[in-house]
Amino acid sequence: MRPDHRTDPPLRGDEVTTLRAFLDYHRETLRWKTSGLDAAQLATPLAPSTMTLGGLLKHLALVEGNWTTQVMHGRPARPPFDSAPWDADRDWEWHSAAADSPEALRALFDEAVATSDRAIDEALAAGGLDATSAREDRHGGGAFSLRWVLLHLVEEYARHNGHADLLREALDGETGE
Repeated sequence: MRPDHRTDPPLRGDEVTTLRAFLDYHRETLRWKTSGLDAAQLATPLAPSTMTLGGLLKHLALVEGNWTTQVMHGRPARPPFDSAPWDADRDWEWHSAAADSPEALRALFDEAVATSDRAIDEALAAGGLDATSAREDRHGGGAFSLRWVLLHLVEEYARHNGHADLLREALDGETGE
């Protein structure tokens, strides 16, 4: 693994700065855990799971776009998620990642993060952390606040970065914080 170049979140930042810093920290953790791996390594699961590090990159690219552009702003999914065969395979992003090159997976992830950051900036400008989503909770709870979306993204990354730790160690013995 490349050296750990993550930036620690501030100890005394305001709420927006702290939330975004934790999100960026977890994004960098995933980049770190998947760095230096080839296509075969990114496609290697750890039995009994079928989860792979490449699948994590593609899944979190989907998650970024879903929450920050589709849910928050009501925009359509971006490629390749807009034309994926979701009816045939609801876990398409996980399963299709093995056919993608490491470069394509990393570019997809980085593009999703950049698009997400622009969408977050837009929502912050429109209403701050209390800005509400265009789409509502499927359980009838109403709109999401941007604060909720950011916390959910941190939670999603934290959970999956734990998976990434196990997958990476099983691949090549590399461990890290």
